[in-house]
Amino acid sequence: MADETRAGAGAAVSGAVRAVRRWVARCWGEDGRGRSAWARGRVLGALAVVTGVLLAFPRLVPNSPGGLGSLLESFLPWLGLVVVLLLGLALLRRSATALLALLLPAVAWSWLFGGLFQADAGEPDLVVVQHNVSDENADPAGTARALAEAEPDLIALQELLPTALPAYREALAARYPHHEVRGTVGLWSKHPLTDARAVDIRPGAVEGYWSRGLRAVVHTPHGEIAAYVAHLPSVRVRAGGFAAAWRDESAELLGRAIAAEELSTVILLGDLNGTVDDRGLAPLTGQLNVPERGFAFSFPTAFPVARIDQVMTRSATVPQISALPATGSDHLPVAAHVRLD
Repeated sequence: MADETRAGAGAAVSGAVRAVRRWVARCWGEDGRGRSAWARGRVLGALAVVTGVLLAFPRLVPNSPGGLGSLLESFLPWLGLVVVLLLGLALLRRSATALLALLLPAVAWSWLFGGLFQADAGEPDLVVVQHNVSDENADPAGTARALAEAEPDLIALQELLPTALPAYREALAARYPHHEVRGTVGLWSKHPLTDARAVDIRPGAVEGYWSRGLRAVVHTPHGEIAAYVAHLPSVRVRAGGFAAAWRDESAELLGRAIAAEELSTVILLGDLNGTVDDRGLAPLTGQLNVPERGFAFSFPTAFPVARIDQVMTRSATVPQISALPATGSDHLPVAAHVRLD
């Protein structure tokens, strides 16, 4: 009886193997035109290689004309969807060539962005919140209370209107007794602030009053930190391309100010109107540490596609950044953990 059982099991396994072989031959063998799995899907394979090259070497795309390089870098993580689409098409075409080529963009995307999914297990020295509150925000007091619920040490705000400023001050006063405002940007802190001043980041072509930069010294239990709050000019996608010249010029001015900062530890919080992959922010990302984990897409609120609200540091790291629930703004707030060196 045992021999018959073993024989039956062996026959079943052999039958299963033959069935799999027939399925592979049917699915991955020659198609109706006599092409093998390696001959099919060469166009898909080429597209996969191009996607991989764009992911690994986005600087190959020139920024002139039309700022195409910056535009690509602003949405670089979304090339992962292209990889998924190509994978589906490769399976439909039963193309071994395309599947093999897809290894390049899959590895490149995982190398660039896979680590952002990891969670930070350590305790931060500081928690900070960055938020463009919008000059059309109908509930500034509610927005302020929502930000305070995250219990950060610092809260940086942009697009502060004079008419809304009293509401922010009143709502944050109890937990954040120290604050400084210059123009349309402000900083609220649990810790004392000194040596506050405006930072001139106005592009040369901008006329009239324009104050979007602030620097202050934060006296934390861990020592003095130079905190910068900034709102760089907006960028636009137009018929002529990606218009970011003012943003880039303002980033250059802010980068010079931070490079000249005498305090060793720096935290930059701001609506920088660019992602950390965008070469237009190179004057900042070239000298500051960017968040290590978390996508925290912050704009627009209805369907966030990019994180343009940033927290960057010098002599410190940002192990985690995340988006907070929506307020009355068209941006989502972001909260970041900061660990001092």
